[in-house]
Amino acid sequence: MLSARDPLPSAPERVLVCGVTGAGKSTLAARLGTLWDLPYTDFDGLFHGTGWTERPTFETDARALAAGDRWVTEWGYWNKGMGPVMGERAQLLVWLDLPRHIALSRLIRRTVRRSIRREELWNGNVEPPLRTFFTAPEDSIIRWEMKTHDSWRIRMADVEQVYPHLSVVRLRRPREVRAWLKGPAAAVA
Repeated sequence: MLSARDPLPSAPERVLVCGVTGAGKSTLAARLGTLWDLPYTDFDGLFHGTGWTERPTFETDARALAAGDRWVTEWGYWNKGMGPVMGERAQLLVWLDLPRHIALSRLIRRTVRRSIRREELWNGNVEPPLRTFFTAPEDSIIRWEMKTHDSWRIRMADVEQVYPHLSVVRLRRPREVRAWLKGPAAAVA
């Protein structure tokens, strides 16, 4: 496993970014797309259809993305079978293993901002009203983060065994993300 200081073995062409909800996966994936001139696909945009339903073409679209030669995206939807589909094709995994207080505070700020501004996310969907945190707790993205925060730490031992071809960069603090982008990531651009 590589740290924020370790050089990358090569310029990657298929990149996954993983971490808990609110860690900054989409932001980092988009930055890497720009830095490395890789097409960025928002994986949530592939999944979420109108009314927060699963798009009927999700699996087909995800498999087509994975089959491509060059891409960067978030690694998600393991419960939908996309873990292996993406992991088998990726060359690099950037793991945002941020502490709960950082991920959760980012998520809360983002959720409040999106809810107040009624920002469109994917296919016409917007964050639900803030009151749903209390009235529909099972649907709260904030509660989801609290429930799943350690999921990647648990999953990572298997990831390293199942995908030995995958170079993994583990970034534990925002300052490590910034240092990695300016150092090893920039060096292969």
